Amino acid sequence: MRCKLGGTPKCKVHNWRAELEALRQLVLECNLDEEVKWGVPCYTFENKNIVMISALKEYCCLSFLKGVLIEDHLNLLTKPGENSQVARYIKFTSVQQILDQWELLKSYIQQAIAIEKTGQKVALKKNPEPIPDELQERFLEDPSLEKAFWALTPGRQRGYIIYFTQPKQAASRFNRIDKCKPKIINGEGLHDKYNC
Repeated sequence: MRCKLGGTPKCKVHNWRAELEALRQLVLECNLDEEVKWGVPCYTFENKNIVMISALKEYCCLSFLKGVLIEDHLNLLTKPGENSQVARYIKFTSVQQILDQWELLKSYIQQAIAIEKTGQKVALKKNPEPIPDELQERFLEDPSLEKAFWALTPGRQRGYIIYFTQPKQAASRFNRIDKCKPKIINGEGLHDKYNC
């Protein structure tokens, strides 16, 4: 589980139980295989990730892993963050919202399956964020940090770069890098197990 509250009475899942069950039923009607990946239900077609169901504090959602490729004339899909390139999701705060859009949601899932069947890929921006000077400096001071950083997956590298460059002051950027160093050395992403 990524969340320290996972499996406890305070887990966000309890707030959205009926909505999550409705979303699960919807996805299973589309003949996808159900697995657990990254601590949440993930639905696959021929071992390819298609859609995930998640519970958050203020809503639950249906996340499409290649959502950017789905035709979304009704603008239902939302970009998870300004730096997201591929995934898109739809928020829900009631079972009625899901029921009202049942067939439409199924059509989005079918589109996602068709995209996977055709093998469509998303052209990602390579290295969209430059390496911050403070991280370069830490690499010079500790080559093992640099080696460990470049051994991370591109998504994990990018997550750290975005996190490290958010503060305006260099001292704050150095502080974030220093706090995250053990996670990087261990091969963990920013949001693996616990935050920096």
